[in-house]
Amino acid sequence: MGSYILEHLSDRFPKKLVQTYSVFPNLDEISDVVVQPYNSLLTLKRLTESADCVMVLDNTALNRIASDRLHIQNPSFAQINTLVSTIMSASTATLRYPSYMNNDLISLVAPLIPTPRLHFLMTGYTPLTADHELNTAPKIRKTTVLDVMQRLLQPKNMMVSLSPDRANQHCYISILNIIQGEVDPSQVHKSLQRIRERKLASFIPWGPASIQVALSRRSPYVHASHKVSGLLLANHTNICSLFDRCLQQFDKLRKREAFLEVFRKEPMFKESLEEFDESRAVVDELVKEYQAAATPDYVHWNPESSSI
Repeated sequence: MGSYILEHLSDRFPKKLVQTYSVFPNLDEISDVVVQPYNSLLTLKRLTESADCVMVLDNTALNRIASDRLHIQNPSFAQINTLVSTIMSASTATLRYPSYMNNDLISLVAPLIPTPRLHFLMTGYTPLTADHELNTAPKIRKTTVLDVMQRLLQPKNMMVSLSPDRANQHCYISILNIIQGEVDPSQVHKSLQRIRERKLASFIPWGPASIQVALSRRSPYVHASHKVSGLLLANHTNICSLFDRCLQQFDKLRKREAFLEVFRKEPMFKESLEEFDESRAVVDELVKEYQAAATPDYVHWNPESSSI
């Protein structure tokens, strides 16, 4: 249903920017839905072709954060949804509390997406606080801009689980930090300098190596347990490892032609299964483009000549 609506929105309103918050399934566990790999790939094709910006979250990382960071061993759907809503709320803070910069969706995401297809953004948030901690610890904890910006670059605070890829030197394409709370702008400049000196983030060789920062007010209706909090929106070439895992799971089922009878009952698949092949080709090309983006020659890259 979501993919269907996304396609129609893109067709009906071609000049409007379409952004989604997409939660990928837990790829480390066996799903209750046996056709999940098929559904994931079909959806990923629509996200690639019909969306202008996709905020990527995945259940693997969300469950890990709930367990490791919030010390919730068996997180409920409500607790996982709270993490997602935190990301959604923080990412739209500059739109709801506008200032002289980043006060509309285009100005927010345009600097993060250098080419149309590379529009999948990783998210990270710090500090996170469980509900029971909010109730038992009314004191506001001291956090600095530097603390927050350094933590945002740590994998454990990312809402996406990325696989290590030794074959490719992955790097950031772009980074935007949305900092909320009691912030002195001079602290931001010093923090960026420290991060640059320590080389905490490596960037693409064909673009600017800079971290953008947007400062935003907090909602007056939400109790904050920390002085400063931050959201990371990042375009990183290793996001393709998530798509590659989707491809691998799809290929396992497709090779055995497992559970295809479920789809053959639908009008779209009655005559042929070409839609699966087209979706696989789109996602495979997306993976190759993200891999190519980590190289200096990306500006000359085109899908037909790609040998990655």
